[in-house]
Amino acid sequence: MSKRPSRIELLELDIDLRLADLWREADDITEWNLEIVAAFMRAAYGKGYCDALTEESPGELCHEHGYRVPPRKAETPQT
Repeated sequence: MSKRPSRIELLELDIDLRLADLWREADDITEWNLEIVAAFMRAAYGKGYCDALTEESPGELCHEHGYRVPPRKAETPQT
């Protein structure tokens, strides 16, 4: 009998699919160092940021996986 994946495992899979290009690039790296790790972290963050901006409805990824959508920060008035 197969175990049903948990909510976090499904979220991890969804994120891995979104980062497939980065995973393929990571496979080509033979010598990892702090600079390369930092570059991949920045790329993953940027990809997530862009994905969030292009969702059809804000918080779509959270909703799909049963997580609470964090509230937006209140805008501070410009002086």
